[in-house]
Amino acid sequence: MKIFNAKQIYEADKFTIEKQQITSEQLMERAAIQIFNWMHSRMQGAQTKIHLFCGIGNNGGDGLVLARHLQDHDYNIEVFVVNYSEHRSKDFLINLDRLKEKGVWPNFLNEQSELPVIGKDDIVVDAIFGIGLNRVPDKWVVRLMQQLNNSNAFILSIDMPSGLFMEAGLPNKKGVIKANYVLTFQVPKLAFFLPETGKYMDHWEILDIGLDQEFMFKLKPQYELIGKNEVLSMYIPREKYSHKGSYGHSLIIGGSYGKIGAVVLAAKGSMLAGSGLVTAFVPRCGYLPLQTALPEAMVITDNEEVEISKIDFSIMPSVVGIGVGIGTTATTVKAFSNFLKGNKLPLVIDADGLNILSKNQDLFQEMPPQTVLTPHPKELERLIGKWADDFDKLKKAKEFSEKYDCILVIKGANTMTIYKDMGYVNTTGNPGMATGGSGDVLTGVITGMIAQGYSPLNAAIFGVYIHGKAADIAVEKCGFQALIASGILDNIGMAFLDLFQVSEPDVATGESQQ
Repeated sequence: MKIFNAKQIYEADKFTIEKQQITSEQLMERAAIQIFNWMHSRMQGAQTKIHLFCGIGNNGGDGLVLARHLQDHDYNIEVFVVNYSEHRSKDFLINLDRLKEKGVWPNFLNEQSELPVIGKDDIVVDAIFGIGLNRVPDKWVVRLMQQLNNSNAFILSIDMPSGLFMEAGLPNKKGVIKANYVLTFQVPKLAFFLPETGKYMDHWEILDIGLDQEFMFKLKPQYELIGKNEVLSMYIPREKYSHKGSYGHSLIIGGSYGKIGAVVLAAKGSMLAGSGLVTAFVPRCGYLPLQTALPEAMVITDNEEVEISKIDFSIMPSVVGIGVGIGTTATTVKAFSNFLKGNKLPLVIDADGLNILSKNQDLFQEMPPQTVLTPHPKELERLIGKWADDFDKLKKAKEFSEKYDCILVIKGANTMTIYKDMGYVNTTGNPGMATGGSGDVLTGVITGMIAQGYSPLNAAIFGVYIHGKAADIAVEKCGFQALIASGILDNIGMAFLDLFQVSEPDVATGESQQ
């Protein structure tokens, strides 16, 4: 699913209005009816007090239309106009008059107004600011937002939580509505998936307001949301008359004394992702643990007992995953550098491999095209430098990817894969994955997918999805706190099977069941 910026959404609105020969006010009516239907289907006329806070732009206009429909169905409403400017949109004014014709006179709030009292059992509809906000709200509006946030009422935001910017960070973190639910129009917004901004909403849902599908299909986004449908289109099925050599050979290089487990997890991840053969290259201290823990893998050892000193092998792998548990001793740094300078194989680099790169930035030029880097936030900062906010982070990540022709897998709550000017936002995964070894498994999964013939970009996108889905399946049995990296490994097969699950109709109800 595509994620559009504000300019593209406005273009889609304009095109739809012209093609369907409707007015902008009619499109607003269509959007607000969708919100009303969502609320009405859940409330069924319940007389819970609904406070609607409407700005004076088109987002406020949506709120006014919603208020009119709620009034028509005898809901208990009170409408407030947050009068933060003398400039009102045309459609806002049209719907303000229509609401007054229904006998509903809004309360106009300004800097001198006493803030309204909201009960904890009430509902707040936030229609103050929409996707066009590009400045910090006035201080009195910020106070109002804080009053709403502190009310403990259920807050439903229209399109965006008021105060969030579509394409910039938060200069005033107090001036943002904390929404329990967001009903957004047509497409998700990038701000929903970033750590600094996504925390301002508990849940979100897309409402289809009939924007022209052909126009949106032709629009090129800067980000795409990755779900089951997107990765299914990448899936490479297995041929009947194939053999282990048909699915590549993964080489996992890493480990040091006390950190051999990282290589075990990565090697097993590669194998479970489908790599035909897997070999681990480790210090001599890792030989027995690997042969014992993962008999399916082959093992090559360094001459040194406790660290990697020279990366030398005679096999011909399809891809190399390097860095997990490898350490950053001077000896290992030299071995890593020498390997990188002579290597032509596809690479996945993680953990201390990334830390070595960040301290020896001349090595960036030695990476093969489309090398996959899998940093967590601190490792990313060491690679691309500090950022002002999450949007600046993504800008810097794209510039880094373009400069070095590499793929960045930015690990987090919504792991994002960046390649040049595109970003791919993952939809699987959960907080239980915040556990040691989870990243090692991901490195192995991506490596194993490249071995099978997936392009490095598709391997990264698909690997991230499968890794997260395996964790989602695992937590259903163990909960967040008890999820460990081995639990993710144990459910990779189930994650692949889930790709092909088909809903079957329930005979009794006619509804689909998963």
